[in-house]
Amino acid sequence: MKADIKYNADQNLQVIIQSWLQWLKNERRYSAHTVDAYARDLSQFLDFFTTAQSINSLSKMQIADFRRYISSRHCQLISKSSLARKLSTIRNFFHWLDRNKIAKNSAVSVLSSPKKDKILPRSLEINQAFELIEEAPNFENQNWQQLRDIAIFTLLYGCGLRISEAINTNIGDFDNHDFLRIKGKRNKERIVPLLPEVVNTVNSYLEACPYSHNNGDPVFLGARGERISPRIVERQMEKIRNYMGLPPNITPHSLRHSFATHLLANGTDIRSIQELLGHSSLSTTQRYTEVEISQLQKEYNQAHMLDI
Repeated sequence: MKADIKYNADQNLQVIIQSWLQWLKNERRYSAHTVDAYARDLSQFLDFFTTAQSINSLSKMQIADFRRYISSRHCQLISKSSLARKLSTIRNFFHWLDRNKIAKNSAVSVLSSPKKDKILPRSLEINQAFELIEEAPNFENQNWQQLRDIAIFTLLYGCGLRISEAINTNIGDFDNHDFLRIKGKRNKERIVPLLPEVVNTVNSYLEACPYSHNNGDPVFLGARGERISPRIVERQMEKIRNYMGLPPNITPHSLRHSFATHLLANGTDIRSIQELLGHSSLSTTQRYTEVEISQLQKEYNQAHMLDI
């Protein structure tokens, strides 16, 4: 934690704050960067009040005091995510005081973080998705690596996989070329049906790949024969994106979003999409209904402008 952080607090409270920061570092294993951020957030909170704070004054704070501080942050136009972190710092500190029987303030439990703005998934149009896959081999020199990139991007779009799921596939995960066994977040397993085009691109790559394909070996390999890194796939996407003139928020994950959005647009049931994506909560999958409505609105507006 940085020594230049000052606190509007009496000596006793400053010692207590240092104990809390040590607990974050040693017990919670927070990084030095995170501990510094917590320290700055707490310092900012204490500085908001004109008189030096003490344990006694912290115990007597009312919900109105906390809300005045929150309002002051709002007036400074900080982002909702930054405000949420600052409130998390305050709650963490007061809960730590309570657990250690140093001070108790029930008003903290009433504080709620601001709702973050909804960020709609980034997806491609159908023709853009196919064009992106077609461009994939143009940014590698070796034939087998070109086929590898085609296979990866086809798998991301054709099965709706996360990039980590695609590159972590092993020989043997493809069940008779009909289904793919995927281990997703929190080791949750799901079975994904394989389109013939996906199977063909993966087989073409494996036939050309110069490395071994024993059961349990990684499917997708880098130039030296090791499991490919996500960063390599991301760099390839950057090259293709720049060539096609796509916005910078188009990433390998956008192919997964495109998979879901395009299925929804073609009438696939939302619960079926949930199972294919491996979402634990239906509400996560329902974001794609917002994307579809947004796209329909965009197309409607464009058509309306043409009629004027």
